[in-house]
Amino acid sequence: MDVLSDLLHRARARNAPVRQLIQRPPWSLTFADAPPLTVMATLGGHASIRLDDAAAVRLAAGDIALISTVGRYTIADDPSTPPQVVIRGQRKYVVGGDDEVATERSLAPRTYGDGLPGATIMLRGAYELRGDVGDRLLDMLPPLAIVPAGPRTRAALDLLATEVACDEPGQDAILDRLLDFVLVLALRAWCARPESAPAWYRALADPAIGDALRFLHADPAHRWTVAALAAEVGMSRAAFAARFTGLVGEPPLTYLTGWRMTLAADLLRDTEATIATVARKVGYEDAFAFSVAFKRARGVTPSAWRRQVR
Repeated sequence: MDVLSDLLHRARARNAPVRQLIQRPPWSLTFADAPPLTVMATLGGHASIRLDDAAAVRLAAGDIALISTVGRYTIADDPSTPPQVVIRGQRKYVVGGDDEVATERSLAPRTYGDGLPGATIMLRGAYELRGDVGDRLLDMLPPLAIVPAGPRTRAALDLLATEVACDEPGQDAILDRLLDFVLVLALRAWCARPESAPAWYRALADPAIGDALRFLHADPAHRWTVAALAAEVGMSRAAFAARFTGLVGEPPLTYLTGWRMTLAADLLRDTEATIATVARKVGYEDAFAFSVAFKRARGVTPSAWRRQVR
């Protein structure tokens, strides 16, 4: 498995709220309780999106916005449209009051709005737990990443839009996997752009450092040392450490520890393995040492993490 796939296949939506919004101008929606990651796409018409007090960014048809801010954000038909509705959790409130909006119409399963000609059509899906995406993936994203429309992402969005309006057995599972599909395509397209690619992705193009990253991902439980990695790629220890840090943005063993903690978090969430077993699977012979490293990275013990994400 290549390094990007190793990271992206950890994005697993779980009963994600996926909705289609059909809004006739002028309209404005403010999301006050942002989840760890939101996928927002414009299917028809156009929209603007703004994080807190930042400048608004235009979304054309087929564009995808990946929103990983912990603050509020607003989508509207135009940046000049004043705030109209605030969404907190699953409830909508008129701006300046506490009255829940009662005029929203359900046009089809998971489809809301007015459905009138000239309306903007948008899709929104949310990953509501950090564990559903992974810290490594979230950490590589800016608060707002825009992925311009492309033939592959557009085809995936059209399929997701078709399924959103269906109401058949197994529909939630289908929507989860399609949301994952859209996210992975969007992230791959975003990483492929030189101006937005994260440091580790650009480092894959370096023959030596790219190989070192592949070694770490292929066998993260191995007792890797800087000297051993340097020998594998035919470099001196000092030269390898300097080049790795310069290209990836962190030293080799720091990167390895972060990746091990990502794997451990997945194992704690998805399996019944004991803490000691998880520790061994990610390269720690001692469960106590693993627990210390995990708490340093995540802020909670492995047991506490398991309780939080289940």
